[in-house]
Amino acid sequence: MKPDKFVKRARELAAPFRVSSGKNFRLKDCNPADTLKFESKDKGRAKEALAQGVEALSALQDKLYAQDQWAVLLIFQAMDAAGKDGAIKHVMSGVNPQGCEVHSFKAPTSEELDHDFLWRCSKRVPERGRIGIFNRSYYEETLVVRVHPQILARQKIPRAVLGKDLWKQRFEDIRAFERYLSRNGVLVRKFFLHVSKEEQKKRFLERIDQPDKNWKFSTADSHERQFWNDYQKAYEETIRHTATQEAPWYVVPADNKWFTRVVVAAALIDALDSLKLDYPKTGKAQRAELAAAKKELLGEK
Repeated sequence: MKPDKFVKRARELAAPFRVSSGKNFRLKDCNPADTLKFESKDKGRAKEALAQGVEALSALQDKLYAQDQWAVLLIFQAMDAAGKDGAIKHVMSGVNPQGCEVHSFKAPTSEELDHDFLWRCSKRVPERGRIGIFNRSYYEETLVVRVHPQILARQKIPRAVLGKDLWKQRFEDIRAFERYLSRNGVLVRKFFLHVSKEEQKKRFLERIDQPDKNWKFSTADSHERQFWNDYQKAYEETIRHTATQEAPWYVVPADNKWFTRVVVAAALIDALDSLKLDYPKTGKAQRAELAAAKKELLGEK
């Protein structure tokens, strides 16, 4: 497939799952098992498309790195067992490690709790020419912290600023932060891998029954299932209030991992293509230097 047609196909594949305005967003309208027109028998074709996507990403990332102007920040959020790690691993498999960094954000450390909620993530924003990936992020502050208010109580925040508008204010702060990043040449794309409760249960049982997957399972993961509805509401509110044109969300169906990975790759290809990347142009003086260097090399004995 020609590059321009491939990019167009990627854009068409990612578009149904893009949320650029959360005004009327409802999570219940999103089907975790959706595969568009792909069927289970199309897995082979999907894997082939993913391989082509990885190759295209490699070429785009090479230009991003060489141009050294834009930075790209990818944020992944999901319920446990939705496939974040696998999506990151497969989609980014062809990217030069020198131009990509992955940061996983766990429970805040004591040092991190002594700073504002954006601090630990803001210092990990990628530099120009690179792709930064956040496996969880500052969005945990409007998700797990909202579902478990006792976490908020441990954050040393003065009572004077803990008013009824706290979540509204955090949404405002996040939108402002992402707008600031975009105005400074950081392209932001956010992915919510939307898995169903039934599929999560299936994957948890696989992790328990298969010895080589035991390490992936934590009893805390199954414990969180009792808060499923609270999390769904928190995700819906978060996406509704933080989806913007400059930093859209992609609500990616995650019940079928093969389809999830294709959609994530397609969204990233579309995003990188929008930057109109190219290799730096060589000026007259530099061409003269290159010619001189070539002459010197050819003249070696």
